[in-house]
Amino acid sequence: MASSEQGTPLEPLRAPPRASNLLVLGGGGEPASNEIALEKNVRYFQRTLEAHGLAPASATVYFANGNDGQATVRYLGEKASEQFKAPEIPHVKGPATLERFLEWVEQSARETPHQPAFIYFTGHGGLNSRHRNNNHLALWEGDTLTVRAFGLFLNRLPSTTPVVTVMSQCYAGSFANFIYQDANPKRPVVAQPRCGFFATVDFLPSVGCTPEVDEADYKDYSSSFFAGLSGLGRTGKAVVSADYDKDGRVSYAEAHAFAKVDGETTDLPISTSEAWLQRRATRGDRRRFLSSPIVEVLRGGRPDQRHVVDSLVARLGFLPELSVRDNLKTATLRSAEAVAYVERLYMELINIGMREKLRASGSPQSLAVLERLLQCENGSWDRPAGSAPVPVRVDASEVDATVP
Repeated sequence: MASSEQGTPLEPLRAPPRASNLLVLGGGGEPASNEIALEKNVRYFQRTLEAHGLAPASATVYFANGNDGQATVRYLGEKASEQFKAPEIPHVKGPATLERFLEWVEQSARETPHQPAFIYFTGHGGLNSRHRNNNHLALWEGDTLTVRAFGLFLNRLPSTTPVVTVMSQCYAGSFANFIYQDANPKRPVVAQPRCGFFATVDFLPSVGCTPEVDEADYKDYSSSFFAGLSGLGRTGKAVVSADYDKDGRVSYAEAHAFAKVDGETTDLPISTSEAWLQRRATRGDRRRFLSSPIVEVLRGGRPDQRHVVDSLVARLGFLPELSVRDNLKTATLRSAEAVAYVERLYMELINIGMREKLRASGSPQSLAVLERLLQCENGSWDRPAGSAPVPVRVDASEVDATVP
């Protein structure tokens, strides 16, 4: 494992990055997989920008077939009949193809090379059953973008420019490997500061791609993430603040924590630092965190981690004085979601325990990697000077979908 930490010493970030170069890639690879939920995810993202005082047009958006007017968005009409309509997303720049992604990278390298980047993908992912470290995104017209290619293309940006990504597709956790050279966890971490937040681990599908039009019923990782980040749910209602450390802003890591608790799904959300830590956990480490009293492991947790653990413990009806293993002896898990809550709890305890273990006995190289990942994940969106979060009015058509 130490091999992934060798190489050029990493420079710490001066401050958590505040992203100002925003990209959205969305939609299915073809009409049959281009569900209306994906379109609505992009529109919700744009409302989230407004809630931050940012103009929706400030983000570059590529979605499915773009703005050519073809009916490619699949939805269920009356009597659950399958129908198609043209995308209705303001400020779309074009189709979500590999060519357009490369254009954005090249343009960013020329025009905004030092602006921290934020990339949101809402679509479908594919599993590489032979090499789960290198799964792929499904783009329009049959294009694919692997983890390795994603990382290589981002190398065209300056090595000092932070890149943050949020991905909600199936098998998304594989993209946590974009922090490594050639997406290979056995190789060193790249010089460029990178981090990301993913709906689920690299071997599981995610939820949320639906042709149903009622947005109020949507349950998926990115819905919860952006609700936590903005304080605004999909239907325009305020949500409980995710500012767990009370510093006056919500970081990406705090939005991720919000999603772990808010998302009533079978997803297992994971971030780059969490994947990095879990990869270093030995069998002995895992047994220890599973068998130790929850409150004992929790002592080393950050405020956002404590929120996740406390919330999941309460939801499961566990006793924090007992270990996860002992709690499970008397627990009744009546749904797949409840099983997922247990797994999320266990993952969070591993994250906390491994962070404390490394801080106590880790190498300087390991600590440098971890601290920079955590700094990156503690970033947030940039906000124009003098602006403040604003309430966003949501028309019924935004939630219940106006369709022909």
